[in-house]
Amino acid sequence: MTDFNFTPETIEKIKRIAITIGVAYLIAQVLVVLIRRVLFQKLSPQTKMLVSRGIAYATVIFVVFIIINILELKGVFQTMLGAAGVMGIVLGIASQTSIGNIVSGIFVISEKPFELGDLIRVGDKLGVVYSIDLLSIKLKTLDNLLIRIPNQTIISTEVTNVTRFPIRRMDIVISVAYKEDLRKVIEVLRDIANRMPLCLDEPEPLVVAKEFGASSVDMQLGLWFEKTNYLHLRNAVFPEILETFARENIEIPFPHVSVYTGEATKPFPLRVQNEQDIQPSK
Repeated sequence: MTDFNFTPETIEKIKRIAITIGVAYLIAQVLVVLIRRVLFQKLSPQTKMLVSRGIAYATVIFVVFIIINILELKGVFQTMLGAAGVMGIVLGIASQTSIGNIVSGIFVISEKPFELGDLIRVGDKLGVVYSIDLLSIKLKTLDNLLIRIPNQTIISTEVTNVTRFPIRRMDIVISVAYKEDLRKVIEVLRDIANRMPLCLDEPEPLVVAKEFGASSVDMQLGLWFEKTNYLHLRNAVFPEILETFARENIEIPFPHVSVYTGEATKPFPLRVQNEQDIQPSK
């Protein structure tokens, strides 16, 4: 086995490196605590994440430079910088997609179309923003799956921020039979909206006759609510609509299909035949 003989000079350098790492760690922790107490109450979750990561990266870079200075590796360090420059060119050519994602990530962070905790829709993906990084963002779906989306996709795709504003509108399409009095239906829907405790009075609820369907008239009911009450309002308003329509004898029809023999004025002939009247074939 090889014996390692540490000279007093080597031991002194090791002590200085250990002290440097310990002091840098303590300074970083104190800095984070001070920023949390002074600024974090006013910062968004996204900014908190960026500040914390910035402090961590700066601490690592500071420690590396101090260790290089202690070990007197300035010449080696310059050689490493030259090699790193060459490697950077090679990697830049080979990883244009990653560079594009980094540039797109800078635009995403500076533009702030969403923040940590926002519910967003990217294409057909819906989820809560879990992490925002330079290469990608991560979404946690409503069924607790993790989706990673490259930043270039975020920049080039339509992004819908569902929870950006404190209030939202829930649009419900309700079909009623053609025989119903639409004026009465509109009043009934307005009354339902006014009875909903989670529905806001301002902006006022929206009731619109939307379109003539194949077997019904489609009505649209728009309810304004605080974004945190989405599930509670949806689970409350649907039973209320069914109960009220049943009480007011308003029909919600199902699709009807009419069958004709070729002439619209004549009914389709039907003949009922008993089983015993069917003669077996010989």
